[in-house]
Amino acid sequence: MQIIQNRRTFLVGLSAAGGAGFLKVRPSNADEPPPETTTVRLGRWNNAAYCWGAVYLAGELMRADGLTDVRYVEVDHTVDNSQWLARGDTDFDMNMPSMHISLIEAGVPIKILTGVHTGCFELIANDSVQRVTDLRGKRVGVGNIGSYPQILVSLMANYVGLDPANDINWVESRNPIQSFMDNEVDAVLSAMPEPLRLRAKKIGHTVVSNEVDRPWSQYFCCMVAGNADYVNKHPATTKRVLKAILTAADLCASNPELAAQGLIAQGFVPNYDDALGTLRETGHDKWRDYDAQDSIRFYALRMQETGMITSSPQQIIANGTDFRFLKELKRELKT
Repeated sequence: MQIIQNRRTFLVGLSAAGGAGFLKVRPSNADEPPPETTTVRLGRWNNAAYCWGAVYLAGELMRADGLTDVRYVEVDHTVDNSQWLARGDTDFDMNMPSMHISLIEAGVPIKILTGVHTGCFELIANDSVQRVTDLRGKRVGVGNIGSYPQILVSLMANYVGLDPANDINWVESRNPIQSFMDNEVDAVLSAMPEPLRLRAKKIGHTVVSNEVDRPWSQYFCCMVAGNADYVNKHPATTKRVLKAILTAADLCASNPELAAQGLIAQGFVPNYDDALGTLRETGHDKWRDYDAQDSIRFYALRMQETGMITSSPQQIIANGTDFRFLKELKRELKT
């Protein structure tokens, strides 16, 4: 497949797709207030984060909607991207609910605004682990304690009655996937497109996929949060940002081939097959059907049960969410 070569032709492709009913690439209504600022800063991983497709593709849609200064900022890759938002390096961040909740628990002023998709993660294991309960006494590879893989696997383990702090042997590694391939650990949480690559090499097997396995598949794995001060000062701009991201999510779901071409053309990721496989395996249409608040409630309760947070789900929702824009956009972007 010929790859679209530049931003202009990619935007033309988006418009063509919209004419075919795949995507609505229209500026905001004239009766809506103008953006309070035309500048927005979004994070960017260096040739990684294939599941960020909706955020990456949203930039051109934001520019078409009057946000002329859209910046993709490459910052400290040694920390979780939730810290980019906490430090003020970015205005919006897409991350797991658990990482947003951790910031809210710590008193960082953010607002979770919308869910985007499901299906980023798979727990991959060797033959000694056939189900989550088999993790007792096993080695699980993570980048570090407190990272999103370690948190999610801990929540999975606690959900089936294990004590993640004492029943699992956490092995910190600079490259957990390679450690798994080298038989140094028994299981690892892998993010797309790594599960596709491991399957192609016939290495390990999937124990849990948060695209198909309940209860994890019933809740968002990736949600967008914004700096609370930015959201409060710039509500019209915030709505345009979310509109662009959710419109791009629709494209990822309905036309993953075009979306993958766009990601390659704009230099966000290096491999078309990985991009296409990721978009096909992740549920980018779930933002229309799933309840974003319910995802926060679910993860906050699981985190409270494991002792990761002391706040109740109700407190997390009250202190750190704002779903008014999502409610408006669900009405406006109906197909």
